[in-house]
Amino acid sequence: MRSIVFWTAVAAIFVIGVVSTKIFENEFFFFAGYAILQATIMAVAWNILGGFTGYVNFGSAGFFALGAYTSIALSNALDPPMIVPLLLAALLGGLVGLGTGYLTLRLRGVYFAIATLAMAIVFETFVNNWAFVGGATGAYILTPETVPFFDSYIEFLFALILFLALMAIAIARYLKISRIGQGLAAIRDDEIAAEGAGVPTLRLKLVSTTTMGALMAIAGVPYPFFVTYVDPLSAFNLTIAVNAIAMPMIGGTGTWFGPVVGALLLGSIQEIATVTISSEANVLIVGVLLVTFIMVAPQGIVGLIQDRWRKRRAHG
Repeated sequence: MRSIVFWTAVAAIFVIGVVSTKIFENEFFFFAGYAILQATIMAVAWNILGGFTGYVNFGSAGFFALGAYTSIALSNALDPPMIVPLLLAALLGGLVGLGTGYLTLRLRGVYFAIATLAMAIVFETFVNNWAFVGGATGAYILTPETVPFFDSYIEFLFALILFLALMAIAIARYLKISRIGQGLAAIRDDEIAAEGAGVPTLRLKLVSTTTMGALMAIAGVPYPFFVTYVDPLSAFNLTIAVNAIAMPMIGGTGTWFGPVVGALLLGSIQEIATVTISSEANVLIVGVLLVTFIMVAPQGIVGLIQDRWRKRRAHG
């Protein structure tokens, strides 16, 4: 029953999003919506490894850039339909996540975090010296002037990123409520005890890193068409990695829904600040909100609500 309700809600949200492209004429709505939904995918992806499994990943920007530069490379070579770079980026991101996990998951805590950051730095160095995708000077992407059904390309990108965000949320929800999620929770709580209880810890951690890598890469595929110019500084921007960590922590890392709440809240605040103040204020906003929630609600918004609900039921 819950699955039926969930998928009905997913279908309804997607339909409403597509219909909104025929209602709203101000394209800022779609630009802001795209940015928030892109952040949602990355927050959900980060949470699969960092929240469900307990392994903090600082290499989010590397996987995101992998998807972006996969899109650029294919656009320069073949200019295929969007489905092609999406599938290829998911495959490459999953394989890189699998390989990175196999090499680094024996590490814990700060050592694992540093290893994932090093992976992103290595990939950035490679891209800086790859002339086919623009190297250090960057690359321009030409977007089609027309696209079927939609009045502008940004409307198409908005509908696409909405679909991808909903699918990422569905994958995270499945992992959380399945036996895989139970095993990941056991690893997060006490990995040694989980191994002693017969939980296939390495296998489950590799599932987590592979899924995370694939979703992170998918989030980066439409990005070059959104900004039309990409260079290593923008694709590997530290703000991308910081947001991917901050949004789940603000929303709540212990649930599949927490990162969505955090991304919608923080992403909306950042978009408003970009218009009213400056985009430079976004880093300050992330820092203030992150410190505040760590002090007041370390389990995030969803965790805080759940704790209060349990206390009310206990006293009721």
